This record gives sequence, C-alpha cells and structure tokens, in this order.
Amino acid sequence: MPQKKMKTNLKFFKNSKKLPTDIFFQNVLYDKKIGYYNTKQPFGRTGDFITAPKISFLFSEMIAIWVISTWENFGKPKNVNIVELGPGDGSLTKVLIKVFKKFPNFNSAKKIYLYEDSDFLKKIQKKNLKNNNIKWINSFKKLKKGPIIFFGNEFFDAIPIKQFKRDKNLLLEKYYEIDKNYDISEKYYKAMKIDKRAINQFKTFYKQSFIEYPKIGLDIMKKVIKKIIKYKGCILIVDYGFYKPNNQNTLQSVINHKKNLLFKNLGKADVTSHVNFELLHEFFFKNNLSVNKVISQKEFLEKMGILQRAEIIAKNLKFNDQSNLYLRLKRLLSPRLMGELFKVISAYKF
Repeated sequence: MPQKKMKTNLKFFKNSKKLPTDIFFQNVLYDKKIGYYNTKQPFGRTGDFITAPKISFLFSEMIAIWVISTWENFGKPKNVNIVELGPGDGSLTKVLIKVFKKFPNFNSAKKIYLYEDSDFLKKIQKKNLKNNNIKWINSFKKLKKGPIIFFGNEFFDAIPIKQFKRDKNLLLEKYYEIDKNYDISEKYYKAMKIDKRAINQFKTFYKQSFIEYPKIGLDIMKKVIKKIIKYKGCILIVDYGFYKPNNQNTLQSVINHKKNLLFKNLGKADVTSHVNFELLHEFFFKNNLSVNKVISQKEFLEKMGILQRAEIIAKNLKFNDQSNLYLRLKRLLSPRLMGELFKVISAYKF
C-alpha cells in the first residue's frame, strides 16, 4: 500500500501500535476531527449509502404508526418520550412529525429526543428539522420520566464490534497492528477475562468458532434498558443482519454506493457489520424485558399496513408517480432486496 495512505491510517491508531477491532473502527468512524461521521455527509444519492426513510416516506409513516400504537398499548399516557437512536439526516423524524400532527392527543403528549453523538450530523439534522419541540441528546441522563419509546433504523450496524476466534480452548481477540513501515496487519491475542466471561454467558456463541461481539453497542443498550425498566417503555431496532450467527466476518465498507476494501479510504468510507439478532433477543431477555419474535422488515411493514397505505396514496397519483411509489415499495419489501435482509426486533416493559 502506498506510503501516503499509510500515514492516513496512522492517525486512527492515536499513538498506539495495536488496537482491538472495535476501538480502531471507533476512531475511524467517530473521531471528532477526522472520523467519517464527523466529516462527511454519508446519506442519499450524493453520499455513500441510502437508508429506508430516503427510499420512501412510507417506511417512516409505518414507524410513526408503530410509535402511536405502542403509546396506545401503554394506556395513552399524557406524557411520553420518543427517542430516535442515530437519526441520520433527520428524514425519519421529519415524517414522524407530520404524521403525529394528525393524532392530536398523542401529539400533545409526546416529546421527541434525538440521540446523536456527531456534531457534524447534528448540524444536518437541525437544518432539516426546524422544530423547537425537538431536543438533541448524547446520553440518556435527561430522560427522567416515562414511558420512553426508543427506536433506531440502521443504528446498531454502525457501532463498531469486537472480533474473536476460538483456538482449541483459547479465546483470541483480533487486533490491528501497525509496523514501522505503517503497514497494518491482523493479529490475535488472548482475550481479556472480562470479555471472555461476557461472551461465555450467551448461548448464541456456544458453538461459534468466530465471534463478533458488539460490546460498545450492548453497553448503549444496557443504558436504554435501564431507562425502560425504571420508567417503562419499549425499543424497536430495524437493521440488516442475520437470525443466527454463522462464523463469518461481516465487516464491510462502502463508498459512493459501492463496496470498498476495508482499509481503503479510511475515514472517507462507511464501515459497518451485520447485526446478530439472535444475540439481541437473548440480551434483551436476560435483562428482564419481554421480547417479541425477530421478524423480517417485509413482515413488519406489512403488519403496520404499508400496502394498504400505498393503495390509498396511489389513487390520487399519475401513472408515472404510481410506478415510482411501487418501485420504492418493492425495494423495501422484496426478499431479494431489503425485505428479508433487514430484520426487526422489539422489546418492552409495561
């Protein structure tokens, strides 16, 4: 690899010679000065990828319906907190606000919070969401009442993961190491006891020879769960991933809507991993939440009534606009596209 690119890589090691997978990519993605999510607009056609809310407003409308129906299941309380985890460019919440206004009782009860750590993305969100009733947070400390309804679309996949492999009776963690020539190599070291204990408590990992462990992500979920247990509430996660782990390295990089080599364009390309929904289900259950069965995005959106909603809207559209509406709907629902790749999990405490 050319030396110029190696010097770019060196910045993300922050004076360390080796870093575990999650900390390295945490630096690559979230460093305040040079991290991907703090320096680049990643969303939409001019960005690196497109999310469901940008594909069709119908997706966001179904999330809005889920939020309102969840509020109804909680007995229509006079105060309810709505928290979007990782709100992207604000497209999802923008539609939610429009839908909420059609339900006056809910609209007067709700308070919207956006959980965002990137100052760069906050500026984009605030530009797209000129609404004084929205509050931005980077921790959950300000949430002191309930119930609280948390939701996140493509939130969990963007949180860096740890990677391990089993070698006979040893659990080894993957590190990225840089040499004097600034060349990066993968090396495995004996896992720390705290991580070994954490991994061994999950049945999901029992027979896995290669393990992806979302330690940072689960730490965030612990804070979410703590609020749900204390004030009652619910969490919904929509993301791409698998029902059961299959011993594969799922780290992937994308730039300009195309696959990118993992160590190429560091800080300029998105890096994600597939979400282990079996692990999330087990994690929520172990932390005393009631957990619904993991379902596909297709099943979730159809249960929420997306097909019926599309029919109503299509009646008032010209042919070309109808075609566009259903083409976007197909992208969300088709098993060959997002319909089966994306999964949905929800957990709650009444």
